[in-house]
Amino acid sequence: MKRSFLFLYLLIFCLASFAQSVAINTDGTSANGTAILDVKSTNKGILPPRMTQAQRDAITSPASGLIIHCTDCSRVGPYAYNGSAWMPMLQRTYSVGDAAQGGIVFWVDDTGEHGLVAATADQSTNSPWMPSSGSYINKVRNDGIKTGRINTDLIIAYYGVNVYAAQVCAQYLGGGYGDWYLPSKYELNLLYLQKTTVGGFVGSIYWSSTELDALNAWYSVFSDGSQFAGGKTGFWSVRAIRRF
Repeated sequence: MKRSFLFLYLLIFCLASFAQSVAINTDGTSANGTAILDVKSTNKGILPPRMTQAQRDAITSPASGLIIHCTDCSRVGPYAYNGSAWMPMLQRTYSVGDAAQGGIVFWVDDTGEHGLVAATADQSTNSPWMPSSGSYINKVRNDGIKTGRINTDLIIAYYGVNVYAAQVCAQYLGGGYGDWYLPSKYELNLLYLQKTTVGGFVGSIYWSSTELDALNAWYSVFSDGSQFAGGKTGFWSVRAIRRF
């Protein structure tokens, strides 16, 4: 009987202990009542389990929200499991000239987290803007940052599978990415401004994806950066870009 009372007492004590918030600190303060664990320090941090990618991926059925520190992943640092995949917890920032995202970064926004990257070599040096057997399109006028993607989709939707500048870019798979596109007139000028940084330009004239009208589309002369509109059946160079 005494053993039964002792066991019951210990059980109640354990349940009461686990129901309380836990404080870890050096000043003896109690834990915040809304936190199950309240850690306080002015000179130390919390170190999650450190493991290789192979060890991380070997975790069976990880709980959503599980956090580890990967020591050899492509992006070293803390990762959290979102219920279906491991995601890096630290957002990387980029600078012009970085070799990343399948090519060379040639423009970034104010945050440094998003921008434009160019392929490291020309995809073609003699592509027409439109296939020779196609009719003239007259609705691809988007110009500005990241609008080349919209233009490329419109051009391909109109002309389908054939050999022309937008399709050449869309078929490029540099870095394993499948979202390359023909730059807009504005994006092409940004690329020209960083042509030395990006490198690999062998052509003298490059197509943009922006139309002037039904018969003409804009291109850039890479010797001096000037931009003109010319007949869509002209054969010029193509450099694919992508946004991130």
